[in-house]
Amino acid sequence: MPDYRRYRIPGGSYFFTVTLLDRRGDLLTRHIDALRAAVRATRRRRPFHIDAWVVLPDHLHCIWTLPTGDADFSNRWKAIKIRFVQALPHDEPRSAVQAANGERGIWQRRFWEHAIRDEDDYARHLDYVHINPVKHGWAKTVREWPYSTFQHWVEAGVYQPDWAGGGEDDLPAGER
Repeated sequence: MPDYRRYRIPGGSYFFTVTLLDRRGDLLTRHIDALRAAVRATRRRRPFHIDAWVVLPDHLHCIWTLPTGDADFSNRWKAIKIRFVQALPHDEPRSAVQAANGERGIWQRRFWEHAIRDEDDYARHLDYVHINPVKHGWAKTVREWPYSTFQHWVEAGVYQPDWAGGGEDDLPAGER
């Protein structure tokens, strides 16, 4: 069995990718209110700062900053996933193993995280979060995707409203 090692920095900032089990599904955008409620409820019990977030139909990317002295992002994700699943109807296909373990067939079991190292790393991941709807073909421009913190960063002066306007030439170099 793989030995999953997580690099934990108390009070650090982290980039995450969290994925549905069915990559052809659209549960995240179809049930966006349930996802938002799950995140809000989790943040009330276990605070964290949302730096950036984009929700696509089958996966999401985000950057969080945890409170000083706290590095427990895993239990926060566990709580978000559980709360989201509890809000959904029980109609997804499940394997025999999932059924025997009482599991729902919604999320991939694990998630991918990256501890942000410095300001350049933060900026690259911030761009990656926001360009994703264009990269995956869900939107022609970053600003038209409704499930993103892009507009917040425009208002903060970090991005221009027409950043990554949608053409291949408009993508950051690492995303072409």
